[in-house]
Amino acid sequence: MTTSSDAEQQALETKEKARLGWMALALTPAMGPTRIGKAMARLGAAERVFEASLTELEGAGLPAQAAQFVFEGRAFIAAEDEAKRVAEAGGFLLTREDEAYPERLLEIYDPPAVLWIRGDATVLARPGIAVVGTRQPSPYGLGMAEMLSRDLANRRLTILSGMARGVDSAAHKGALDAGGKTVAVWGTGIDVVYPKENKRLAERIVESGGTIVSEYPLGTFPAPQNFPIRNRILSGMSVGVLVVEAGEYSGTRITARCAMEQNRDVYAVPGNVTSKNAWGPNTLIKQGAKLTATWEDVWEDLPSDVKHTLENEMQAAGQIESQQGGAASLFNDHEDAPLPEYERLVLECLRRDESMQLDELIEGLETRLGSAEIFTALFELELRGRVKQFPGKNYVRCF
Repeated sequence: MTTSSDAEQQALETKEKARLGWMALALTPAMGPTRIGKAMARLGAAERVFEASLTELEGAGLPAQAAQFVFEGRAFIAAEDEAKRVAEAGGFLLTREDEAYPERLLEIYDPPAVLWIRGDATVLARPGIAVVGTRQPSPYGLGMAEMLSRDLANRRLTILSGMARGVDSAAHKGALDAGGKTVAVWGTGIDVVYPKENKRLAERIVESGGTIVSEYPLGTFPAPQNFPIRNRILSGMSVGVLVVEAGEYSGTRITARCAMEQNRDVYAVPGNVTSKNAWGPNTLIKQGAKLTATWEDVWEDLPSDVKHTLENEMQAAGQIESQQGGAASLFNDHEDAPLPEYERLVLECLRRDESMQLDELIEGLETRLGSAEIFTALFELELRGRVKQFPGKNYVRCF
């Protein structure tokens, strides 16, 4: 006689075997997401991967070499080994059959068969905006990426990006500064931080309750072809994609194209037409992307059910912001605060779209302020988040 506890144990074993089945195919040579999905549909159940004959595996669409790899048990050994290593590394795995697998990602043409995860997987189900752009942004681009991400995260939207240098890193930092959630989608294994200087940023993302996601096994190095492929995950998990700065030939264009194909909204921050990094967003705006200057431009286009959910969360948390007028952005809140005269003069000299070198600033203000007053003003304005310093004593006005 089978007891309820025996039935539960059997169900757990079947579920674990199914997970290993998905992983086995993901680790099999010549098997991509689309081919794996078709094979699983033909086999009927993921756990059947290890029970099927060589003929059945080939009939399910596996190339001869891949079918041999699975039939000989090498795929099973690879899956078990990878599962053990992931657990030891503090991560875990999600397959398309797991409840925590992001529902939006299942809507795209070729969702990953397996996701390697570090952090809180529940964040993946939340509505989010992917913020993407060039690795070599202008001060204007950095400021916009950080400001918009901060303001959107402050309104409970998850910020997704690729943790690359430049716009991606600024987006993650903006979300973290707001105390919000952010998701980094990597083109490497979840144990391979790239670029290396973002190691602390990766730690902050996980510590803050965010998530690191990859469709690549542990130890996968940053191969150039991996990053365009992962962009479909960024757009797929998002409600919309926000492009800040991007050149004519860039991975950001791939993400925007993926978003359009996946029926996601596309937003773009307009740029100076003489700047090469303005080509991407300006072209997208000409093609129908929503021109975006503030968080309201994104907010007003959100699906009504998403907006309603986020507003209820803010209300429950005691946040006074609302779409009807109490929702001044963080920038506007501190922008209205009165400044001492010497700080106001320094702030008026600085630009938002171009940095100014300290010597140039001192020279421009020499008839009105002494150097000591300028140093003090810059220090105070930096503390308030009104001014940002870049290498070489270059300063830019924040938003």
